[in-house]
Amino acid sequence: MKPLRFLITAGPTREFLDPIRYLSNRSSGKMGYAIAAACRQVSPHVTLVTGPVALPAPSGVKCIPVTTAAEMASEVFRRYPKADVVIMTAAVCDYRPRRVAGQKIKKTGQRLILEWEPTTDILLELGKRKCGQVLVGFAAETVDLERHARAKLRRKQLDLIVANDARAFESDTNRVTLLFADGRVERLPELPKRKVAREILKHVRVLVTGGVAGAGE
Repeated sequence: MKPLRFLITAGPTREFLDPIRYLSNRSSGKMGYAIAAACRQVSPHVTLVTGPVALPAPSGVKCIPVTTAAEMASEVFRRYPKADVVIMTAAVCDYRPRRVAGQKIKKTGQRLILEWEPTTDILLELGKRKCGQVLVGFAAETVDLERHARAKLRRKQLDLIVANDARAFESDTNRVTLLFADGRVERLPELPKRKVAREILKHVRVLVTGGVAGAGE
């Protein structure tokens, strides 16, 4: 069997209000970088599309730096057709300002109203375009985590979704629940993110072969 070709996203995106200010989120990129490192242990073909993070690039992994959701979408869509496995851990901003000021917005003492528009739903589009890839998404929620994750799994035509509490963003550990398209659910204890990455990779490799983890392993 040829080595799998992995495409992974990690970190946050930034959507600018003006040349100085931007909307972003608390994603550290640690989970995605841990997954990229784990994948590199089993394949030389690992590409990581990463938003702005303060992490060293995983050894042997091809890193593609991006900043905005549009840049991440462009890089992911371009590489998607040649990927075998796509793992989308990035916390992509859902909205961006409809207009970006060309100069720094000055404080005037008046109320400032910003109009927002949705960014491209990268994972939804990947689900629509899927042609044999194993597609894995992440769901970070503050309430009703598993319910929202199941809905996202179905709506975006994923093979697996990893549900984790939003409080794990900046942590070195994570407690996740794995929800599969066939209805299976596996809840993992709190683990270092590198161990969570290995668990996710184990299940992904089984999905590629069409098997069920734990059966005959």
